[in-house]
Amino acid sequence: MKRGIRIRREYSHLHFSARRRQGSRLLILLWVLSMVAVGLLVWQFDRVQPEVLALVAPPTPTPSAPTMARTGYDAYMAGDLEQAEAAFAEAVRMEPDNVDFLFEYGRLLLLNDKAEEGLTIADQAIQAAPDDPRGYALKVYALDLLGRAEEAVPIGLAALELDPDFAPTYAYLSGAYNSLGRWVQAQEMGARAVQLDPNNVDARRAYAFSLTWTGRYDLAVQQLEAAITIHPNLEFLYFELAGAYNGLDNQPAMIAIYEHLLEMDPDNTKAMVRMCETYFGLRIDNYAQSYCEQALDLDPTYADAWRQVGMIYFTRRNYESAIDAFEQCVALGSEAIECWYLRGLALYYLAECDQAVPILQEALTRATAEEIRNIVVEGLRLCAVTDDNYDMSIIPTPAPTPTPVPTPIGIF
Repeated sequence: MKRGIRIRREYSHLHFSARRRQGSRLLILLWVLSMVAVGLLVWQFDRVQPEVLALVAPPTPTPSAPTMARTGYDAYMAGDLEQAEAAFAEAVRMEPDNVDFLFEYGRLLLLNDKAEEGLTIADQAIQAAPDDPRGYALKVYALDLLGRAEEAVPIGLAALELDPDFAPTYAYLSGAYNSLGRWVQAQEMGARAVQLDPNNVDARRAYAFSLTWTGRYDLAVQQLEAAITIHPNLEFLYFELAGAYNGLDNQPAMIAIYEHLLEMDPDNTKAMVRMCETYFGLRIDNYAQSYCEQALDLDPTYADAWRQVGMIYFTRRNYESAIDAFEQCVALGSEAIECWYLRGLALYYLAECDQAVPILQEALTRATAEEIRNIVVEGLRLCAVTDDNYDMSIIPTPAPTPTPVPTPIGIF
């Protein structure tokens, strides 16, 4: 018997049907899981965004040392010395033996009053290039700022032997000679620095500084104005120029400078306090008080502003406010003598000798100017004769010749 071909339809059907149902369930499960994942992604997007971007975006390249140096130079030209210092610090970190970067970084540290750190960078530059004058010039500058001018001079002279035409060496030597009271040499070095590099701000500053020590303020003004023309965004140049104008007793010029600084930066508290001091010297007390109080609104930790506003309150016979201001001045660590002896006198004027006497006695130990010592002694004498709790024993022996305590309006 011929065998027929049997097609097991039921088996074939069942087999096919079973596979289709399993695949559908798997697809449904995958769809549900993907929806859950999308929901979680949307919910936590801010959290996962950096990780996702890191997977799909290329990493940001690290700036090179020359790029950081360029950033530092641009910040310096814009007058932002802190940002410039930070950028050059990074350049030096990447290339620690690059004397170009070391010199600029060290100079910025010194301009930012970080003399110890500047000295370290100067030594690093010397070690990297013993025949390069820049490390030695930096060291002269740093040692002078640290009060070690005697050490600085021979190092500067040695640097001149390496390169007799490097202007900054002469500029920094000028500063060291100033610190040693060698005025003639200071001016010679400053003049030579300007001659070698008229566009060097440090050369102009050094020469101006040497001129002010011998009272040649008019010539100092010329040098500082030239420095500002070279670099109009360096704030400290304007304060130095104002100091030179102060030597010429030219308060209108000083006020114009401070107004310009406030145009550059309306929140410049130092300019506000200097404006306060200048108007106080002109006895325009209302303007003076306004500028000092504006500065304190912006920075209540500014000790010098408390000192100056205390002096204004004192001259206006507002003794209570003067005492409060001087107490803030002392609490903030100021060593200004006004915050001691004027506070003691204000307490005397309020008939509070029990508080005035110890403060005046402390002021006497701090005062160096004979005029102020005489005023303090007179304040103690007045407490001795007006308060039964005291006698003349509170006055040191021998006492200077008594000087009458001026009335508040005439004391300054």
